[in-house]
Amino acid sequence: MSQAGPALAPGSPAGAGAVSLRRVRRSRLIALVLVGLVVFLVISALLARAFSVDSAERSAITAVVTDEAHGNAAAAVAAITGCRSSPSCRAGVAGDVSRLRHAGAVAVLQITTSSGFSLGPTHGTARVAWTAGGSLPIVQCLRVRHSGNVLSGFHVQLLVLSRRIASDADCPTRF
Repeated sequence: MSQAGPALAPGSPAGAGAVSLRRVRRSRLIALVLVGLVVFLVISALLARAFSVDSAERSAITAVVTDEAHGNAAAAVAAITGCRSSPSCRAGVAGDVSRLRHAGAVAVLQITTSSGFSLGPTHGTARVAWTAGGSLPIVQCLRVRHSGNVLSGFHVQLLVLSRRIASDADCPTRF
């Protein structure tokens, strides 16, 4: 008993079906690679946006402590969401600025951000240690809100700035 291969049409080359199948496989493979590359780039961009929230929070915190050290109460008040409309917040910031004002460059020694990696909105407490000029380290805490998401983008808001705390102290639960 012998098995015969598929019947060929008269005049067709013996390997024509195999060549056509290779072309289809190759074009399908190229399309899959391109789709995979696009998916990889989109996911990478979304993750980069999520990781950039930490950097934005560090920048906002650095700006507000620099404003305090340079005696710029108006800028510090403007950096804190809702502080302009709160007399107690404005007075607290003005008092902090008068106590913490120092000549010289501001150096941020350490920032512990309010949250780790997150794909959505969060609330948390950040801790910052900084010096200005030749001052001893100054430690403060901030309530921070991240709003938004990886698709629409994130927005960092500083909500409350604490008074100076002891250098070895943790942030209080309420301030």
